[in-house]
Amino acid sequence: MSHVLLIDDDQELCELLASWLRQEGFEVRACHDGQSARAELAQNAPAAVVLDVMLPDGSGLELLKQLRSRHAELPVLMLSARGEPLDRILGLELGADDYLAKPCDPRELTARLRAVLRRSVAPSAPSQLELDDLTFSPARGVARIGEHEVSLTVSEGRLLEALLAQPGEPLDKQELAQLALGRKLTLYDRSLDMHVSNLRKKLGPHPDGSPRILALRSRGYYYSRQPR
Repeated sequence: MSHVLLIDDDQELCELLASWLRQEGFEVRACHDGQSARAELAQNAPAAVVLDVMLPDGSGLELLKQLRSRHAELPVLMLSARGEPLDRILGLELGADDYLAKPCDPRELTARLRAVLRRSVAPSAPSQLELDDLTFSPARGVARIGEHEVSLTVSEGRLLEALLAQPGEPLDKQELAQLALGRKLTLYDRSLDMHVSNLRKKLGPHPDGSPRILALRSRGYYYSRQPR
């Protein structure tokens, strides 16, 4: 049974979502402000977090930044009543694994949670992937470049794993979204692009300054080998 932590000041919504998720086999706890959420996270490690952008004692985005600095591998799904594109972009830039606008369909939330949890488990993942100066441990969610280590989110790790599986060969965006996000992209959905952007920033360029991850118009993304 997966433990999900709901962080949202809308208590009625939390009760509705918690009731639905429990029927679907999840163990659910709810917090309604950032302070109680931090205390809960310090005592218990959930399998995933559902986090609202707006909290009564601060921004959910600020809490997300703290989560990512302390729990890089923890799956986080953001919610926002406004559903503004800027909120979605900021949430994804800060490391959210997925994003839903409120009011959300509980069935959609359940499907997104199951997808991100499947990706976080990744039972068939190899113990280590290596290419040129990059070494990636899917189990740890850590990439090493020389002596430098970077922690990746679940989505970033799955994305890198998919790209390293066939370096130099472009992966179609929809195919890559299925592998990395566990779902298809919807119209105007920039989730995959934001995860690629975050991954590029974390990995940096090759030693000669050339980019590690390249885009081919109408074809998708690929990981480039280090120039010889």
